[in-house]
Amino acid sequence: MIYRDFGKTGKKISALGFGCMRFPITQLREMTEAEKKAREGLSWYASQRDETRVVNEELTIPLLKAAYDAGVNYFDTAQFYCHFNSQATLGKAVKLMDREKVMIATKSPMGEIKSAKEFSEMLELQLRLLDMDYIDFYHFHGINKDSYDNKVVGFGLKKLVQKAMDEGIIKHISFSFHGNPDDIPYMVEDFEMFSSCLLQYNLLDRSHEKAIDYLGEKGLGVVVMGPVAGGRLSMPSALSEKILGENISTPELAMRFVLGNKNVSCALSGIENMDMLNGNLKVANMEVPMTEEDFKKSTLMMEELKKFSDLYCTGCNYCMPCPKDINIPKIFNAYTYHNVYGLKEEAKKMWANKNCADVDACVNCGVCIKKCPQGIQVVDKLKEVAGVLSAL
Repeated sequence: MIYRDFGKTGKKISALGFGCMRFPITQLREMTEAEKKAREGLSWYASQRDETRVVNEELTIPLLKAAYDAGVNYFDTAQFYCHFNSQATLGKAVKLMDREKVMIATKSPMGEIKSAKEFSEMLELQLRLLDMDYIDFYHFHGINKDSYDNKVVGFGLKKLVQKAMDEGIIKHISFSFHGNPDDIPYMVEDFEMFSSCLLQYNLLDRSHEKAIDYLGEKGLGVVVMGPVAGGRLSMPSALSEKILGENISTPELAMRFVLGNKNVSCALSGIENMDMLNGNLKVANMEVPMTEEDFKKSTLMMEELKKFSDLYCTGCNYCMPCPKDINIPKIFNAYTYHNVYGLKEEAKKMWANKNCADVDACVNCGVCIKKCPQGIQVVDKLKEVAGVLSAL
């Protein structure tokens, strides 16, 4: 296992982190109507936890232990994961490990926290569920500038975090992020105690690349979620041949790209089985997963592939909203996956689940054409793309 500096924490983190979001689940039975009714009016946590669907611990705990034995030392969970059962299962698995050799990360669900009191109660609950005395990396979950101002600052959570750190309950404070990357410097500059950040980054979504560079410069550890783009890069494709001229699997290419970024500390994978673990370990054990030259080539080639496509949609969303609720960028993105990246199976799935009005609903109003900065003749292209995707 290759280990990297985890920002300025003084910790060495495994290149592969274990995301505890996709544990195998066993459905014991269907929830009864009486049980559904009984959940009404309960607290947020009590109303959400579904005890009829549980983690299959006979499969999961050996999987976690195998990752630890292979050198993985970073395990990431959260309150929501696995129908609210992930933390308890991880806690049981850690009993089979040397606690001092692993780093456990979990998150305060900021979307649901309504006061400083609830923040403290949630932290206490998570410690009980994990059955641990402390949490190594505690995240404000999914914050942005507004929630940072209104909740972290507004609820006085800085002082609560400092108190928890003084007591040894939290070792490091972190944040997970899904928003506008321009918000990151604002929060990091204002809260100097941040040690790390968890954000999305992959070959198909490089919107946080500059933010990752900034975080590296500031000395924060960077953990990447979604390195295979939520499974989109787990499908077979000719992508590696197109951008690197060599034949490796698409998920391996995706992991190598993420770890090829010198400012990424760890690639987090939602590991479901031993095959996935072993595939990820192959890359995590590479001293140089991707050379600097190949990394630069990959970023350039991904852009060039899009530019030389017969449909260069950047996904800027300027064409939205459509008067007929046609999700134009999503449909064009599915076409790009097929036509540019060779991700045919993923394109089929996206088209089948596009969750937007049928292209036939288009009334040729032309509003989208006027708004498109790329000058795409959207109406004509929609019809053309629909024909191609429907035939996959």
